[in-house]
Amino acid sequence: MSLRSVLVTILVLSFSFHSFAEKNSKKATSKEIQTPAPKITENRSRFEQLELFNKVLHLVETQYYRPVSTEKLIEGALKGMMDTLDPHSAFLNKDFFEKMQNDTQGEFGGLGLEVTQKEGVIYIITPIDDTPAFRAGIQPKDKLVEINHEPIVGMPLESAIEKMRGKLGDKIHLGIVREGHDGIKHFTLIREIIKVKPVKSELIADQFAYIRLTQFQKNSSNYMEEALQDLQKKAAKKSGITGIILDLRSNPGGLLDQAVDVSSLFLKEGIVVSTEARDHQNKDIRYVKKSGYKDLTTPMIILINGASASASEIVAGALQDYKRAVIMGSQSFGKGSVQTVAQLDKDTGVKLTIAQYMTPKNRKIQAVGIKPDVRIEEVDQDLFEKDSKEDRYIREKDLRNHLTATIETPEEKKIRETSEREERVQRMKDIKNKKNAKKNTEDEVFKSYKASEDYQVLQAVRYLQGFNVFKETKSQSK
Repeated sequence: MSLRSVLVTILVLSFSFHSFAEKNSKKATSKEIQTPAPKITENRSRFEQLELFNKVLHLVETQYYRPVSTEKLIEGALKGMMDTLDPHSAFLNKDFFEKMQNDTQGEFGGLGLEVTQKEGVIYIITPIDDTPAFRAGIQPKDKLVEINHEPIVGMPLESAIEKMRGKLGDKIHLGIVREGHDGIKHFTLIREIIKVKPVKSELIADQFAYIRLTQFQKNSSNYMEEALQDLQKKAAKKSGITGIILDLRSNPGGLLDQAVDVSSLFLKEGIVVSTEARDHQNKDIRYVKKSGYKDLTTPMIILINGASASASEIVAGALQDYKRAVIMGSQSFGKGSVQTVAQLDKDTGVKLTIAQYMTPKNRKIQAVGIKPDVRIEEVDQDLFEKDSKEDRYIREKDLRNHLTATIETPEEKKIRETSEREERVQRMKDIKNKKNAKKNTEDEVFKSYKASEDYQVLQAVRYLQGFNVFKETKSQSK
């Protein structure tokens, strides 16, 4: 169904577009065009207002200095109508409707490349395993210079990414410049469904489970469960998991049901989120899922920042209200409105705000956000380490011929000497690293993220370490 047919169906209820066109088939004069339209008031009926739109549409179609697509005019009018509501309500044309479905599904027709841009040149960070790019032999640090034989040097990164995405099964040509090879290497790839995992995980200090959730897309909670269980197996070799860090920084949100499922991994029961709609009697309440995997006892921290929005704020708000997790970082974005997507036909839809989210304690999120329990600003870890002072104190054990706490056995002496030798080697390495502190900027582009080197993550680790120490401390009061 075309946009025009959608609109005409509405207009037929009031006035016929064709009858109006017949009555006004004579060429309009400048004076007629400039006649001010009657003022729209609340008292005027919807049909009268639609007729006014019909008149404007007809004038543009017949009097504009060059032909204009009626479909384009109606699409623009629909976009303008939605723009008068709020920043999150929108008319979704074919491209945006398809993109929204791909984003929430977590899969799209693509090549499987992670890319970045430096000084106008697009670099390959890495090809994703078992994807067309990986199988074709594209390598990290390759420079992408052509897409379908069109030069792309200087093209915005987002535009280049859009060019690489497209219809499944279609061929696409890439031109690559590789260090150590002359000229451009040519690759022809076929687009496939690329499944993007929204979860990245890491075990820090052999006991803290770090999990970064980049988006609440389909199966996010399942990926999180898998990551937690995998980290628990790794940590079981030593002291086990003693703390969980859930990183929701810069997570824009996504599917509501996934926010509920993620929250349910750490809550026993109760409300996760409710909505306040136009009709206050009509509340949508989402409860904790009681079945499935759960971790209800491990100390937990959630990291948020000013770009944590929507579903991220639902999870952070719920776990904060139930005191299941400590929220650290900076105040979140404050996107607490509920949108629904209504499909108009196979290609288009409307995204419409229908309610506001409320936390379990009926706190509003919209334009307020989630305030952290512990505020920690984002700091460049490299600068932090550069400015930090070293512990340069001389201790008793550094003195020549120092006394040991006990009479050493041969085995203890061997252990001590091995430890001291390792410390000397490490000190020499540290000194060498400081001398070569100047970093290669190109290598920095490809430097992989490590949670153990992130300032805010390290603060969360220290907070959990302190919590575990206090938990083990016995009260001396009688």
